[in-house]
Amino acid sequence: MIELDEKVINWDIDKLSEAIRSRNISPIEVTKKVLNRIHVVNAKLNAYITVLDEHALAAAKKAESEIMRGEIRGPLHGIPIGLKDFIFTKDIRTTMGSSIYKDFYPSYDASVVTRLHQAGAIMIGKLNTHEFAYGTTGDSSYFGPVRNPHNLAKITGGSSSGSGAAVASQLCYASLGTDTGGSIRIPSAFCGIVGMKPTYGRVSKWGGYPLCQSLDHIGPMTRTVKDNAIVLNAIAGYDAKDESSVNRKNESFTEAMNDGVKGTVIGIPTSFYFDDLQDGIREEIEKVIQLYKELGAEIRYINIEGMEDISQAFQTVLRSEAYATHKLHIKNHSHEWNGEVKSRLQQGESVKAHDYIQALEIKKQAILQFNQIFEEVDAIMTPVTSIYPTNLHEREIEVNGAKKHIFSILNRLTGPTNLTGLPSISVPFKASGGELPNGFQLIGKAFGESDLYRIAYAYEQEIGI
Repeated sequence: MIELDEKVINWDIDKLSEAIRSRNISPIEVTKKVLNRIHVVNAKLNAYITVLDEHALAAAKKAESEIMRGEIRGPLHGIPIGLKDFIFTKDIRTTMGSSIYKDFYPSYDASVVTRLHQAGAIMIGKLNTHEFAYGTTGDSSYFGPVRNPHNLAKITGGSSSGSGAAVASQLCYASLGTDTGGSIRIPSAFCGIVGMKPTYGRVSKWGGYPLCQSLDHIGPMTRTVKDNAIVLNAIAGYDAKDESSVNRKNESFTEAMNDGVKGTVIGIPTSFYFDDLQDGIREEIEKVIQLYKELGAEIRYINIEGMEDISQAFQTVLRSEAYATHKLHIKNHSHEWNGEVKSRLQQGESVKAHDYIQALEIKKQAILQFNQIFEEVDAIMTPVTSIYPTNLHEREIEVNGAKKHIFSILNRLTGPTNLTGLPSISVPFKASGGELPNGFQLIGKAFGESDLYRIAYAYEQEIGI
């Protein structure tokens, strides 16, 4: 096997996997390199809560032995991956970013963890998160805020804050996050990586700590589009333990990736998603639209009715179900909370039953409307957020001359797809002028992840990210 250099840290999964399968690179040496980097860099970022040195090295030794015997499990075999500390890992501390669970050791693995083990991936650590995943800034955890690798004074976005920062700063080759209102896509955009919220039911959420059962998703966060599809290949599939899991025939999300976008119809909403954008974001999205035109895609402007009502319905369901999840925690552990997180959760107590029922009816109508739209377009493109990363703990910001609370806007453009359950991928755009990262969002029809990967990959290949 060849001696490793520091460049291996920057390789994507696709390239590293080939080198490991060819026995040119040892997964043990790769794992040591990543662990060494974590111990140097994590003090600045605070991406990891728990680093699994012994566990990871033991798994790497096992992977190497299997590979040397020709027992190749797949493209994740021997690849170090991080897990949001919201996903249960047997006999490994899982904190939810909270003092309440600071010493909690689950007795079982989440289904996605089992699937990663079966794929031969190496669990290298548990990643920081906004407390109980109830926040889109990523700077309110019992274990301290996560810092953006591109500017340590800025937020990563949340709640999968550590997952975004770790992938962006080469502290793992991929991570898993959870997404209830944008918690994969927002930190992916703010950290300049790729994040997929799959279709509701595509990936089992069993063993992920619940926030809002009807909105929760688990998905991959990676440095490239192809890597993202590789990880989704490993974690997707039916799980009888998850009542929301959908039993579908397995498919390869990388199979059609090279098919290009010629003739693909991309819908651009004429309102809501493009309202009140911070300076620079609209211009970057226009560049993305122009590039897709040059690649042969058809751009079609579309009207999505009732988006304000859909957005409000999402917030109603979120507040109601989150409070139901944490009512007893608030009662029994009143003084062990971050004050802001606790206060926001308590807002759900005032949601009336008829408001919740009305929100569910709006959800049904929204799904019907989006299904009709996808009879005319292959994907919908929007910004991920309307702003760039803000300062840590900054809550009131100014957008186009108006002051707004950050929690009222960060998940405004991502939350509707949690309500409808449609797949949505965050893709970093190549920002100019040294700006902080951000990204665009591609929304697809139910179980249309392969199309989203194909469309995203065409952009990524063209700009060379």
